[in-house]
Amino acid sequence: MDATHDPNRTHARREKLLPTLEALLAIEATDLRGTLEQAADLLVGALGAEKVDVSLHDPSINTLVAMGVSNTPMGRRQRQIGMDRLPVANGGRVVEVYQTGEPYITGHAEEDPLVLPGFTRGLGVRSLMAVPMAVAGELRGAVHAASSRVDAFTDEDLSFLEAVARWVGMVAHRGELVEQIARDAVEAARRTAADEMVTVLAHDLRNHLTPLKARVDLIHRRAGRLEDAKLTEHAEEAQIALSRLHRMISAMLDVARLDQGLFSLSLQPVDLAHLADDTAAMLGVREGQINVHAPEELVLQADPDALRQALENLLANALTHSPKGVPVTVEVSEEETHDGRLAVIEVRDEGPGIPTQVLPRLFERFASGPHSQGLGLGLYLAWSIAEAHGGTLTAHSQLGQGTTFRLALPLQA
Repeated sequence: MDATHDPNRTHARREKLLPTLEALLAIEATDLRGTLEQAADLLVGALGAEKVDVSLHDPSINTLVAMGVSNTPMGRRQRQIGMDRLPVANGGRVVEVYQTGEPYITGHAEEDPLVLPGFTRGLGVRSLMAVPMAVAGELRGAVHAASSRVDAFTDEDLSFLEAVARWVGMVAHRGELVEQIARDAVEAARRTAADEMVTVLAHDLRNHLTPLKARVDLIHRRAGRLEDAKLTEHAEEAQIALSRLHRMISAMLDVARLDQGLFSLSLQPVDLAHLADDTAAMLGVREGQINVHAPEELVLQADPDALRQALENLLANALTHSPKGVPVTVEVSEEETHDGRLAVIEVRDEGPGIPTQVLPRLFERFASGPHSQGLGLGLYLAWSIAEAHGGTLTAHSQLGQGTTFRLALPLQA
């Protein structure tokens, strides 16, 4: 009797469906690959197949990768000849199932020109069926079974595989969640260790910085009395370097205060135009040229020290990346939005710009671009200060065309 019309096999598949689903749910998810390999081994027995694959699409290489392969001779052979990876560009019936979402079955794979030769000639596959697989509601891959026997699978087998694939998708989702939780735990531990190290290092550096700064200031004053231009220049360069180091240490300590919940604001009326002029004058004289365009007055409720620190960080970042002799521009303005009036500071440099892949994590701790020389804390602190004031800090950049940071703060009576 033809396998496609065998009532005994149909009944047997229905009898196996519930136990198979229960066994799938009983799989303990430890990692994605291990979880899907257990699922594939389970389905081999339920289907009477010689190989079952659970393949997921890897968008980075546009390939269906068999994350779960049954531990059978044909499954092991498949990995040896590289048929566990199916580039979408190469096509084939399994790829077609993934792309269209339509199931496929054949009992004579050697007669179908769209079945890849690696299956028919490399593995000796004669019967093949494949169904799409969704993970968390998104079409992500396919589950496919193979046999060297002709007409090894029935239409009922295909329906069985479709039903099971939904549950395999749930198992895959659990495996991915477990892996994500593990990655998050590792990242959290890494950040905690880094934060502790940074805090200890910052305290030690500050202790050494104070006497060093006093010595450099003494040398600068002595050079002035001796009217030694060269010594004065060297002393001023040393003061600039110490100033940068002081800002870096302050940033490290402020990050620790943020993490410990000790960072608080002392709100009072602040003239943003005057603050921008004053901060630019302090940094611009020593570290480069800064052009400020601001109204005569723009007052808002803010913490002046925190706001100054945020602006210093933005200006220091802009000065670092601006070409020598090219000024940094600061624009202070007032904007009317549907959420109310905003005080806006824009800091624009003409530097190399920020790569697209760096922009999404620009304001994270320890994030830095290819041209950055710092720890990646200054922008994180500026962003945190903006958020603490109920405002926003955003960045717009194009490679080769510079970067603009936009600090927007609500204007409150």
